[in-house]
Amino acid sequence: MTVVDEIGTRLLRLHAAPALRVAVDGVDGVGKTTFADSLGEWLAAHGRAIIRSSADDFHNCQSIRYRLGRASPEGFYRDSYDYAALRRNLLDPLSPGGSGRYRVAVFDHVADSGMMASEQEASIDAILIVDGLFLHRPELNGYWDFTVYLDAPFDITVPRGAARGAGFGDPDPSSESNRRYVEGNRIYFREASPKARATVVVDCADLSHPLIVAWKG
Repeated sequence: MTVVDEIGTRLLRLHAAPALRVAVDGVDGVGKTTFADSLGEWLAAHGRAIIRSSADDFHNCQSIRYRLGRASPEGFYRDSYDYAALRRNLLDPLSPGGSGRYRVAVFDHVADSGMMASEQEASIDAILIVDGLFLHRPELNGYWDFTVYLDAPFDITVPRGAARGAGFGDPDPSSESNRRYVEGNRIYFREASPKARATVVVDCADLSHPLIVAWKG
């Protein structure tokens, strides 16, 4: 049984209205988007309606993201995302008692402009899968029914991200150009303890052989 099989099998046992809310968390280069896509495809093949979104579609504008400077780790952690917009457009509508009418994206961070996705209505017993950084932050406490934390050291994830252009210009995690990202994530680790709080932790150091290393409860 693969990691996706095992996690997917557990998710099939869970139900929520309007939707079951699943977070796939981890640093850049760890494989969040690929994993979330694979999990969504597996669940869809087993009969569940899937809503896919990414925290990257809820960025703040550059004037907010870089107000502490483009090299600031604090700014990377504190100011990258518009959590109010994420809650208002996606998480609140799909939480218990919510309307079920949601938007999967509101901002294009590459163009640094608004990108309001069309409003949709959740199917009965849908599963929302959101991938992104910092998904165990206090602003999102209580919103997730199930969380996955993908784990790998920076000396693996930074070169992996640099190879595919995922924000890293230099494959050396100790380079000054990567300080914003590496130290920003370390602030997150200290303040939010995502590995301790995740439903399941997956070691993704070897993408061809991910391993479940911890289940919560």
